[in-house]
Amino acid sequence: MKQHSTNKSYLALAIAAALASSMALAEETDTSPAAEDKGLERIEVTARKTIENLQTVPVSLTSIGAAELAENGISVMTEVQRFSPNTTLQTSRGTNSTLTAFIRGVGQQDPLWGYEPGVGIYVDDVYIARPQGAVLDLLDVERIEVLRGPQGTLYGKNTIGGAVKYVTKPMSGDKEFNTEATLGSYGQKDLKLTGQIPLIDDQLYIGFGHAELNRDGYGKFLTSALADQDTENYNKDLSASRLTLEYHASEDLFMRLAWDRTNDDSNAKGGYRLLPSLLTDAPVPDSVYDSYTSMPTRNNVELEGFSFLAEWHVTEALSLKYVATSREGYSETNIDFDNTSLDIFDVPAIYDDENTSHELQANFSGKGYTIVGGIYAYDGESCGHFDAILGFLGRAAFGTPGLTREVTGCNNSKSTAAYIQSSIDISEQLSLTVGARYTKEEKAAYVNNGLAFSNVYPSDEWVPGYARGDVAFPQVLGTDSNGDGILDAPKKEDWSRFTPRLGLEYQIDDNTMVFASYSQGFKSGTFNPRATVNETAANPEIVDSIELGIKKDWNDVLRTNVTIFSLDHKDRQYITVTPDPDDLTVLNQNLGNIKGSMVQGVEAEITWAATENLRVDFSIGLLDAEIEDDPSIAAPLVGLSNTPDYTMNLAANYTMDTDMGYFVFSGGYYYRDDYLLFEDSESLLQEGYGTLNASVTWEGIEGNWYGGLHFKNLTDEEAMVGGYNFAAENEDGTYSPGLGGDTTLIGYFNDPRTVHLTVGYRF
Repeated sequence: MKQHSTNKSYLALAIAAALASSMALAEETDTSPAAEDKGLERIEVTARKTIENLQTVPVSLTSIGAAELAENGISVMTEVQRFSPNTTLQTSRGTNSTLTAFIRGVGQQDPLWGYEPGVGIYVDDVYIARPQGAVLDLLDVERIEVLRGPQGTLYGKNTIGGAVKYVTKPMSGDKEFNTEATLGSYGQKDLKLTGQIPLIDDQLYIGFGHAELNRDGYGKFLTSALADQDTENYNKDLSASRLTLEYHASEDLFMRLAWDRTNDDSNAKGGYRLLPSLLTDAPVPDSVYDSYTSMPTRNNVELEGFSFLAEWHVTEALSLKYVATSREGYSETNIDFDNTSLDIFDVPAIYDDENTSHELQANFSGKGYTIVGGIYAYDGESCGHFDAILGFLGRAAFGTPGLTREVTGCNNSKSTAAYIQSSIDISEQLSLTVGARYTKEEKAAYVNNGLAFSNVYPSDEWVPGYARGDVAFPQVLGTDSNGDGILDAPKKEDWSRFTPRLGLEYQIDDNTMVFASYSQGFKSGTFNPRATVNETAANPEIVDSIELGIKKDWNDVLRTNVTIFSLDHKDRQYITVTPDPDDLTVLNQNLGNIKGSMVQGVEAEITWAATENLRVDFSIGLLDAEIEDDPSIAAPLVGLSNTPDYTMNLAANYTMDTDMGYFVFSGGYYYRDDYLLFEDSESLLQEGYGTLNASVTWEGIEGNWYGGLHFKNLTDEEAMVGGYNFAAENEDGTYSPGLGGDTTLIGYFNDPRTVHLTVGYRF
């Protein structure tokens, strides 16, 4: 990542200028309400678990509504990143459904079971615990909220960077049906069906949604393991379904039962070799979407979940809410790390997880104060099995049929918490927010890790004529429960944490609020899912954050929301993966804690309703990060992964009424500065790039027919969003072989230029 000695000066100037101009204008401008028919819309959010106006919530927050998502042709959650400053939401390496999420430099790099995310993903207040399948396709969505900064009080553990909330549309109670079809580049063929039927008028409704999403690959596998397999790379073959039953028992009692299922049969993603192979004929491909593989290309991600909500308005002041969830996920994937036709470094893997949660929440509104409080319980089991196949090394170095490092295990979690947060009016203009959460976390884990001098796989029969045989893989992480020297039970650890929040909000006038807050976030400790010895668990991560912000609407024409922040990220969990120079069969992975990092930044979101028909949006996020020196790190960290120094988005939206219907023309430019994919090396550095997007949408006079034509990444920018680095960079810029004996430096890329046309009918 670029290192600028003047970064802090520039950041300080930007912060000072943003706040000074906003405060000065707040004092000098007439703030009486405007009487225009068209202007800034009131945006309602549930960031603090109650319905509030965006402009009165003392949190750095972006909300993207259903209309804005449709106008920009946004169909998958990762595309939301361009609307939210200092936010990274990208598809991870190896699959189409695994999410990489970072906010303000805090997130999760490794999607292996057992590791905890730094950004919480929620669907209707249901926590999505694992990154597999978290790249959600948008179906029947009302809005998406991106909360930046630690949300440790109301949302709890693993939201130390922030939270992303996916909110589905509530039912109207009428009979409705909507069908939508999309055709686009690379053979895209999507079909979405949604609707609702009243079973008992004004009381009981059933809603449904189903999507079939298909697209050819952006590239090809130039070599493959089996002659008759699908060679499409970066293709899409996904189906998603939802069923919802809503019961309005009375004006005060509401219940909802929901089910969802996603099945992603897209091929495993092949990476782009940034260096030619030393061991076989695998030069750098002509296209970044082309790859080589020695494995089957099949991949499968299955997700299923149930949730139950009951909400009771006991009185006008008191309401109670109970949410229960159960979710399961299963993934079977084939990841070719080296991306050649040889078995240099192949990793077939299985992920299997399930979790349940219960939350009871109370909201009370008194005279001059509000209280939100509740209790929460989570019980999750996350298991997996992967084989690191180094077959070429085994044959070359040891004369064996192959070589496999096999790892299996589970990392289970139980979490209980109690939280409370109150907003108290000190005067007509000044209010105080105070809150706290107490979390108790228990982890139990075991790891089996062993070596076989042959190629073995987590599932049989995809290699013709293969027979597994009996291979013993010892437990290396666990507990000797009876003292016989044999590990026979999971290793256990527990942690607890009190995470407070304190804030002051001052309402200068009806349209201007300034706020200051301190908050703390807690990310659970965890055991090493790749352990080679019976090691201790990594400690939890703690983030302390201070924010100062101003939110202002200018006569219903201009909205400026500016936040400056500083966060102190302590005890960052850090992973290193290195081969043992004395034993090529050993792959050491160390999991521990480093001192941490400091991040300072500013975020500004500006909306200008230039005319009744034209709206302009601008957002920018600036970051200045400093990683503390730590002698426990073999190589100094050079920057935060997946975190540009700045992000910027400029967009315009023009509406036009005609005799043919209602048209909306949208366009935008989104820029991301340089960023690293891994913190300890500049070998996978993505230079700054921008993407240009344009759309036109239409709705008929009667409101039944609608459509949209969407152009994405018009300049066809290529940018890495994931990768693997198993090559040693020399001082002269050349590379030496790494694990497996090859120069394995791999990149995965964003979507190329695409065009798609959507047509829908609702009745």
